[in-house]
Amino acid sequence: EGLRVYRGKILSLERHLRRLFKSARAMGFANVHSKEEIIDAIFQVLAANGMRDGAHMRLTLTRGEKSTSSMNPKFNVYGTTLIILPEWKPTEGATTYDNAKGVSLITAANRRNPPSTVDSKIHHNNLINNILPKLQANLAGAADAIMLDLDGFVSETNATNLFIVDDGVLLTPHADHCLPGITRQTVIMLAQELDIPCVERRVSLAEFHSADECFTTGTMGELTPVTLIDGRVIGDGNVGPITKRIQSSYKELPDRPGWSTILPEFV
Repeated sequence: EGLRVYRGKILSLERHLRRLFKSARAMGFANVHSKEEIIDAIFQVLAANGMRDGAHMRLTLTRGEKSTSSMNPKFNVYGTTLIILPEWKPTEGATTYDNAKGVSLITAANRRNPPSTVDSKIHHNNLINNILPKLQANLAGAADAIMLDLDGFVSETNATNLFIVDDGVLLTPHADHCLPGITRQTVIMLAQELDIPCVERRVSLAEFHSADECFTTGTMGELTPVTLIDGRVIGDGNVGPITKRIQSSYKELPDRPGWSTILPEFV
């Protein structure tokens, strides 16, 4: 799980931990730390590093140490291991996610693995299918790569969910062949608040190439405008008005009641 710290608050912590526990149950993890233990560990790590704003945390839960070398989970007999990796990563001035000017994407050569092989609703570290498109994006000088499903429809990028704007309507692929991201769900909720029509359906690559606006969503990059896909300019090549409206509302979330967990020193 990825988490962001804003002004002494952790955004959507409860929702991220809920997904962490669901994924752990789906993969049959045993002796998982309690929610209270994980939150306390997060607080301790942030306090030890003096991180109160502009930080990103990566939570990784493993099956823990094995009694012998083996792929068999029955040898993970010592309980799970929680790794908390905090880093200074302000969204402003980020090298990968330019939320002011936008980024370019390419289309990956390999397809997103379907739910019949690996269920995308499980948040896991089996990510070679995502790393290969990222390598292609790096070689092409793009920020990320769009991944298609086996039928040729857009699923997500190698690291984020995707939205386009077509004639005032927000479109995003079904969360069947992509991770149902927490930021993605937040954007859908914000669109409803802003009276922006939002539709979840199959979306073709041609629709992305001809979109009025496009942006990616994720905890680390928030809402990142996309101004170029496969060398094609999206819209007029600038950040679109609907993208800006949702970006502005998203920035307010850490200070809205019920959206954040306040660090102990700020209570």
